[in-house]
Amino acid sequence: MDILGSLAQGFAVAATPINLLYCFLGALIGTAIGVLPGLGPPATIALLLPVTYGIAPTSAVILLAGIFYGAMYGGSTTSILLNIPGEAASVVTCLDGYQMARQGRAGAALAVSAIGSFVAGTLGIIGLMLLAPPLANFALKFGATENTALLVLGLMMVGYLGGGSMTKGLLMAALGLLLGTVGLDPIVGSPRFTYGVFKLAEGFQFILVAMGLFGIGEVLVNVERSIKPEVLQTKIKGLLGSREEWRQATAPLARGSLLGFLIGVLPGGGAIISSFISYALEKRLSRHPERFGRGAIEGVAAPEAANNAAATSSFIPLLTLGIPGNASIALIFAALLIHGIRPGPLLIQERPEIFWGLIASMYLGNAMLLVLNLPLIRLWVKLLQVPYPLLAPFIVVFVLVGAYSVNNSATDVGFTVIFGLLGYLMRKFEFEPAPLVLAMILGPQLEASLRRSLIYSRGDLLVFFERPISATLLALALLMVLSPLIRRLLQRKFWEIVGPVPEK
Repeated sequence: MDILGSLAQGFAVAATPINLLYCFLGALIGTAIGVLPGLGPPATIALLLPVTYGIAPTSAVILLAGIFYGAMYGGSTTSILLNIPGEAASVVTCLDGYQMARQGRAGAALAVSAIGSFVAGTLGIIGLMLLAPPLANFALKFGATENTALLVLGLMMVGYLGGGSMTKGLLMAALGLLLGTVGLDPIVGSPRFTYGVFKLAEGFQFILVAMGLFGIGEVLVNVERSIKPEVLQTKIKGLLGSREEWRQATAPLARGSLLGFLIGVLPGGGAIISSFISYALEKRLSRHPERFGRGAIEGVAAPEAANNAAATSSFIPLLTLGIPGNASIALIFAALLIHGIRPGPLLIQERPEIFWGLIASMYLGNAMLLVLNLPLIRLWVKLLQVPYPLLAPFIVVFVLVGAYSVNNSATDVGFTVIFGLLGYLMRKFEFEPAPLVLAMILGPQLEASLRRSLIYSRGDLLVFFERPISATLLALALLMVLSPLIRRLLQRKFWEIVGPVPEK
């Protein structure tokens, strides 16, 4: 009953004209970004962060959240019609969605994707609404020791789940931790790694790093690729799908929603991994796995449901523990910090209008996205024909103006350009920027918790293993680090038992 009452208050906040406008703008911009290949939600949120300075914090988070989950909807359109994922989480949708379009079933694929996304997103919001308050209450019992262990586990999971190579992920996380130490010591106030440069005493501002890595870096890579989108010339018909197609898609939608929700809660999990795992699961469970990759509707339904549910549930660690699980959520975390609001266990108690207003706006935003996606599909197809080289200069100018507006400083623009070049090089050498960004946010929290723990324990490191929650979390972090080694040993043992395969 408390939850329903709080949700009603949330709707009172989200349904004000100004918040409805920001919710609509977020959904619209997110869909457009998802449709356009080459500019993902982290880059877009980074570009728009300076714009949120002048608006209320609730409106800002509603706008940025709308961009994040709106991009999940829009990304499927390019996957189905172009065989080019507009957003990384929609890569798997290409496999069967494009084949369905080639077979004249583009309408059914788009319908299952849009309606499935709506259902999964709504189920994810219900899960978020039910799970977040008790988890936040539990997190209130955490002291500095438990927080330290939780942050260590979060960093390990980001490195493990955030990209293809754990080594590269951890290297980027280590670089992010180092960058987070530049500036004044948070306890004693002495300068660190400033080398006499006054500007460095402020530290590297997260917003400039994010705008450079995700904004300029992504633009440079996409200009170099010079992909020319070719829209499949097919008549989009049957936008509601047949009864048989919906019968085949129902169970994958349900499984994808549940799986996506669970994976999204994990730091480093999120929409991309959940879509791949749900696709693999459906193929495994199918009686006709040979249909996958040739236009199976289950191959569209499951990953689209998974990535939308994961996008919603990834707000849980942010809003309850203060830990961003992926790059987009990290930028929303930064937006809240800019407004003087610290996400974490106390957010629900201290700023209920933000928490419940955000949840209510997600219900409204999901409904708006359903309206925006199906009837306006032909408009989105037209948008795909805008050449990327025309967009790129506008994006770069927008980034540079945004960087200057942070402190009215030309030095900040220089920092943004440097990090943009770094982001370009990282992508060229297949290093993911997300672990760096996440570690930059988590690093100062980890340092503060670690030092507080050591002050309370008078420097005794055993304090982390004497408390059960802390010891459990650190054990999980250790398992995460050792998991590649354990997997390799198990594989070697397996082949020793099985023996070499005899030649025929």
